[in-house]
Amino acid sequence: MRGRCRTAWGRAGAWRGRRPSVGVRLGAVAVVLGTTAAVAPGQAALAAAGASGTAQSPSPYAFADDARSVKGARSTADAVVLTPGTTYKSSLPSSGKVSYSLQLDATSNAYVSVTAVPSPGSTVSVIDGLKVSVQDDDGTSCSSDVANFGAARSPHPIAAWGRREISPTKSLCRQAGTYYVTVERADPEGEGSSPDAWDLEIVAMTEPRTAKTGPTSAPEVWNSATPQPLLGKAEHRPGGAGFAGATPLDQGVWRDDIRPGETLFYEVPVDWGQQLQVTADLGSSASGGTGYTPDALDLDLYNPARGRVADVGVGYNGGQKSGSLPPLPPVDHANRYAVIGQVGAMRFAGSYYLVAHLAESVADSFGDGPFPMTLRVRVSGQPRSGPDYVGESEPKGVFAVSDEDREAAAEGVAGGDDTAMRVVAVGGIGTGSALLVGLGVWTVVARRRSTG
Repeated sequence: MRGRCRTAWGRAGAWRGRRPSVGVRLGAVAVVLGTTAAVAPGQAALAAAGASGTAQSPSPYAFADDARSVKGARSTADAVVLTPGTTYKSSLPSSGKVSYSLQLDATSNAYVSVTAVPSPGSTVSVIDGLKVSVQDDDGTSCSSDVANFGAARSPHPIAAWGRREISPTKSLCRQAGTYYVTVERADPEGEGSSPDAWDLEIVAMTEPRTAKTGPTSAPEVWNSATPQPLLGKAEHRPGGAGFAGATPLDQGVWRDDIRPGETLFYEVPVDWGQQLQVTADLGSSASGGTGYTPDALDLDLYNPARGRVADVGVGYNGGQKSGSLPPLPPVDHANRYAVIGQVGAMRFAGSYYLVAHLAESVADSFGDGPFPMTLRVRVSGQPRSGPDYVGESEPKGVFAVSDEDREAAAEGVAGGDDTAMRVVAVGGIGTGSALLVGLGVWTVVARRRSTG
């Protein structure tokens, strides 16, 4: 990824309801407060690297800070057990499968999302990508999902998910026991694919059963008309560099600059009964170059379990271009029974992720940019109560929208980090005064925690 490397200080590795330790946060804010300029969310780690004089190569992805390193097994007999609610870092060789395992009960739904990060400088084929499968201990297939790079053939972080669902409409994979998650490349020997190993970020989640059995079919009536893109002046909101550091957005028009090869992450809280519509605009080039790149701007939508919902590819010829995600239903627990995959993925409330990637090949015709990108985000419908879950999800609160989530989305600062960044963002505060204020804030936080 050329240009900026946006790291994830605030949300990296911190699931909803958890925050980085006071010591870690104090260290980060001390570096930031050592400058008089305002620092955008997600930039503190980069500032720290610059302050220390340590040169770092840009990374195409910011992994969760607390990700645990694990090794995928060639045989299921050696598969490491994944704990729901925990983030892992692993790797995928260019050929063959690697496996991990889950210990599941007979009542909870389980989801495993795998994000693949091709190494910088690698190449991929059109149909190359990531395949994730879940099987029981007898080899019965529970689910399979494939994510591809597409026509632009631009390597970037992509994610696929596996599922073990307890459903009255399905008779397989319902027993308690050991389940296996298998990960492999979709087309490792395809034309143009390089034989590099890929880094992986893996997260497992569980969703508890509901107290009562609800509808066993998806809602048949919902507003499927293509909406008018949201209008208004765009507000600058820098994107994050990974799922864990995704920048919060709420309804509005948001602007950022994106360079060829760069991938930006955002998250939008969408509650039960709400409907999400997104349009992406790519501004015209100032270079005067000519040419055409298919699917130059790729915008993917992922649900709170990091399962892919839908995408739109925007071709680019140097002039302004626009594309919208397909119409999606309001969030509903019963959507999971839909035949259409993108409807079924809108099955729970929580943070929905927008992942924007600008193809590397755009630079060949139009230069390194950056190129102006605008996201027009509309969240319609009044929030309503969700299903009556029996027990907690893992991680807790991942399938819900909290007041903290709404506040973070409104302010564009990850939950748990807003106090510090508000202090940093206030113009004209001297270094010493700002540092004292920051230290005072965390002293109060630490005391509250010790007495809570």
